[in-house]
Amino acid sequence: MGLLAVTYSATTADGQRVQWRDGKRLAWLLSVVYPLVPLVGVALHAFTGNPAMLAAPLVIGYGLMPLLDALIGEDRNNPPEAVVPQLEADTYYRWLTWLSVPLYFLTLLVCAWWAGTQALPWWAFAILAYAAGANSGMGLTTGHELGHKHNAFEQWLAKLILAVPAYGHFTVEHGRGHHRWVSTPQDHASARMGESIYRFALRELPGGMRRAWALESQRLAALGFPPWNRRNTMLQSYAVSAVLQLGLIAAFGPAMIVFLAIHNAVAWWQLTSANYVEHYGLLRAKQANGEYEPPQPRHSWNTNHLVTNLALFHLQRHSDHHANPSRRYQSLRHFPDLPQLPSGYFGVFTMAYFPRWWFRVMDARLLALPHVQGDLGKVNVDPRARARLEAQYAPQRLGVR
Repeated sequence: MGLLAVTYSATTADGQRVQWRDGKRLAWLLSVVYPLVPLVGVALHAFTGNPAMLAAPLVIGYGLMPLLDALIGEDRNNPPEAVVPQLEADTYYRWLTWLSVPLYFLTLLVCAWWAGTQALPWWAFAILAYAAGANSGMGLTTGHELGHKHNAFEQWLAKLILAVPAYGHFTVEHGRGHHRWVSTPQDHASARMGESIYRFALRELPGGMRRAWALESQRLAALGFPPWNRRNTMLQSYAVSAVLQLGLIAAFGPAMIVFLAIHNAVAWWQLTSANYVEHYGLLRAKQANGEYEPPQPRHSWNTNHLVTNLALFHLQRHSDHHANPSRRYQSLRHFPDLPQLPSGYFGVFTMAYFPRWWFRVMDARLLALPHVQGDLGKVNVDPRARARLEAQYAPQRLGVR
């Protein structure tokens, strides 16, 4: 298959012949280029001598990307289902995820080398560590894509990229914990209505680690092994983290302890930001047998903003992902009448950091959803905020009878 233009042809169940081209085929390269963004700041600092240039990646991430999302808008196109098997078999798309893995290692190594060898003022050092961490946090989206694939090679690539910010528990927690309990009060990684991102982080981060360790311990016990075992997938990723980060400390001195502490914390915060916006307030109903209904597209917030979807391997088409977790990124679909975020992730992350702004925008969107219609009984509500929300959104004020 060619690189720039590939036409997929198939016959539908009713005998119709369909042909389709991915108009974003070349644009998907943005997902491979984006891991290198922190190097823009390093290059500008090297060229100008101005340490403020190290903040350029943050201007790109928090300023340029939301602006491009607003200007370019959304892409709601879906590939015809008849050609999806061919689309998913096209190794071009897999190579993009595979290639991005070493680039995240490269970017961290270059940023650490620059921080460890240049006479930076403390604020520039912190900015560089923050930019590197924000980038590694976005790298976890690649780990997310790879971790859902059922082959040993991509599973190992997921462990490697999770090792960059020392977040090796994610694949276990996400695949076997979050996907099972998503949009229920039992899930650490599903934000509740009225819960700020800061309160959510205090619940999500430790809860996810505990659940991941419990799930992996159960898996190993079923195979007859103790949890502290080389077969523990979490420990395998953490071992790579230890080699990488202790190596950087050995190479560039004690300053790397501070650099990596900022880097890791920011990377973790980036993933917490994604978890916060992806399921805010959404609730799966309980069935007659007491079990939760299966995850549906309406149980995730979705966004079709083109630019950030290209940078994040379609992570923002999160609704289809939760309904069909093994579906590859290039095949994820838009559905009408889904919960829709007002911007791509780069924009709504910033909104989430200001809880009053977030609540003002998102609570109204949540309650206006067709399957909610102002009924707080159909919302995953923070128990600490329930009384306030019930008073604020009384049924008569919402027009609900």
